[in-house]
Amino acid sequence: MAVLCSSSTVILPSMKPSGSNRRSPFLGFSLTAISKPSARVGIYANTKRGLQVKCEAEQETTTSLVPANQRWMFDEEEANGPDIWNTTWYPKASDHVNTDKPWYVVDATDKILGRLASTIANHIRGKNLASYTPSVDMGAFVIVVNAEKVAVSGKKRNQKLYRRHSGRPGGMTVETFDQLQQRIPERIIEHAVRGMLPKGRLGRALFNHLKVYKGPDHPHEAQKPLDLPIRDKRIHLQK
Repeated sequence: MAVLCSSSTVILPSMKPSGSNRRSPFLGFSLTAISKPSARVGIYANTKRGLQVKCEAEQETTTSLVPANQRWMFDEEEANGPDIWNTTWYPKASDHVNTDKPWYVVDATDKILGRLASTIANHIRGKNLASYTPSVDMGAFVIVVNAEKVAVSGKKRNQKLYRRHSGRPGGMTVETFDQLQQRIPERIIEHAVRGMLPKGRLGRALFNHLKVYKGPDHPHEAQKPLDLPIRDKRIHLQK
């Protein structure tokens, strides 16, 4: 056991033979005297003169993470600090607060379902941002109005099927796109966007950012939504 103190060497008074302990008045803990010099660094025992404790000064060594051939580009403080070339930014909790996220609104009238859903999913995930992080909710809120007027190409209106099961034997229900659009048009866009979001806890949280409504009105005027930027030139149905 090494004892560190301010002075270089401390001589303690004679102590009892090995096996007995005595509490030192200034160290605050007990030391055991031994007959042979200790092999540990910092302690030397002598039964005649007492116990000699040699104190060692701790030297703080700082290793620079900047390569030697690049140290000329930095000041001394920067060169001895962390490597500024290999810093990885990760968003903190204050970088993705829901109250600070933007809101967008888009009209689904005569827009292709798949292309509209992919654009919405990119903004919900935050892939349009430079700070996009796959494991963090960085996206915005998206409002979709006129969900009953979304379009599909080809013969999908009668050939595209939606299945659901009640969980009981024979409880499978199959509907076409046209039938579901007349019954619950919001579910069509929700189903398409949900399939483009990650599966798991993050995907369930991101899905809450989607607000789909039938008709031109929505109850989110207080959020002052902006028009959803759309770069896909083929998103509109070609008539």
